[in-house]
Amino acid sequence: MQQGVPPAGGFLELFRTIATAEPRRVFAIVDGATLDFGTLDARSDAMAWALRDLGARRGDRVAVMLPNGAGALALVFALAKAGLVWVPLNTALVGDALRYILDHAKPRILVADETLPGAVTLAALEGAARGRFDEGLPDPGDDFAIGYTSGTTGPPKGVRVSHRMLRLAGEGVLLVAEARDGDVMFMWEPLYHIGGAQMVVVPLLRRTVLHLVPRFSASRFWEEVINAGATHIHYLGGILQILLKQEPSAKERAHGVRVAWGGGAPVEIWAEVRERFGVELRECYGMTEASSFSTANRNGTQGAVGTAMPWFEVTLLGPGGAAVPQGERGEIIVRARDPLALTRGYLDNPEATAKALRDGALHTGDHGSFDTEENLFFHGRMSDSARVRGENVGAWEVESVAAQHPDVSDCAMIGVAADIGEQEIKLFVQPKPGVALDAAAFSAWLEARLGRHQRPRYIAVVEGFERTPSQRIMKHRLSRATDDAWDRMG
Repeated sequence: MQQGVPPAGGFLELFRTIATAEPRRVFAIVDGATLDFGTLDARSDAMAWALRDLGARRGDRVAVMLPNGAGALALVFALAKAGLVWVPLNTALVGDALRYILDHAKPRILVADETLPGAVTLAALEGAARGRFDEGLPDPGDDFAIGYTSGTTGPPKGVRVSHRMLRLAGEGVLLVAEARDGDVMFMWEPLYHIGGAQMVVVPLLRRTVLHLVPRFSASRFWEEVINAGATHIHYLGGILQILLKQEPSAKERAHGVRVAWGGGAPVEIWAEVRERFGVELRECYGMTEASSFSTANRNGTQGAVGTAMPWFEVTLLGPGGAAVPQGERGEIIVRARDPLALTRGYLDNPEATAKALRDGALHTGDHGSFDTEENLFFHGRMSDSARVRGENVGAWEVESVAAQHPDVSDCAMIGVAADIGEQEIKLFVQPKPGVALDAAAFSAWLEARLGRHQRPRYIAVVEGFERTPSQRIMKHRLSRATDDAWDRMG
């Protein structure tokens, strides 16, 4: 069902209204227990008071490094109530990558478990109950989150996400997933990813229930989905391909799922997914900078990522800035019909902001094409990154760590074809003169310094690199093969 631009506003006012009028209405099922709006409201009020007691004032940033759970959900609403800016951190981050984001974001408070030095724990935020916390609603255009996306030719960038943007991300879920009252959304994706963060808005817009599990498990997936009574499942990266590789089971068709929605399903598997699992696919395209969703496939066109959301206009431009003919590839450009639908830029990064936001439009750095019905087809990223199991991994993130090894002279990362999913990381390493680098030992060294999604699967030891006159490594000349390198999975 087509709809227009949603009414003005953010999401917190919707939460407050429901929590007051229907406190026993179910928001989510977490760890097998029911979490209702009233409980979530009271817990988030207590946390908001505690954050104030710790010195956090409106506009301050609070970094959060927590697994999904009832406490993490309450903290999201506490931050919104207190006018604080949420900096969600990937729980797999370690070492320099984690240090960089903390140094750049400069959070007033870090909330994490007790194993992280200097962090405030959830338990420490739960004891400040003083009744209702109500300092007035934030402006819809105020920053609510800083979502760090992986850097491509430099450090990760902090995308400024407003209250209105998160509201529109939730509205996007309704359109992509064709959600309606009574639906149960099976949720494995972490809150630190926009795919998880946007879900906290969905129960505010429809009488839906989130059903959270700790993580994606291929072996338990359909059993968990059945037990949840789920009507919807979400996929990213190679999730569907992983499920297709499992041994067939009667549970694959014993569920009540209508729709599988997400991004990264190649056209080659659409028919098999529909036939084997009995679900409809709803593919979409987007990025954090554009309220998560720019397009959604709502007409079933094979392989397409769909047509523009009602609050966006999507066009394609060639290298010279001219529109490209139908059927040809160009850069995907997103313009907003809602003035608050696009990010205001990247935190403390005017150069990146000026490059991405030009003439009121978001230049995505992605290639796409249109068919005769204005369905968009996605053809990959133009930037220097890899897409690994639903996460963008910037070359800088991996190369800056690998270069610190005492035996490494230089290195370069590229994305290569994966057996399952979008890409795997291949790292080319040039040892220092006279050094015989052991790939397995080097991989073990990296493991302690990179997140799981950042670790190279393939390591190729090379004598040197072809370079441009300015001494940049010519990555387009590097081998995309996977049989000429050490394989971590081999």
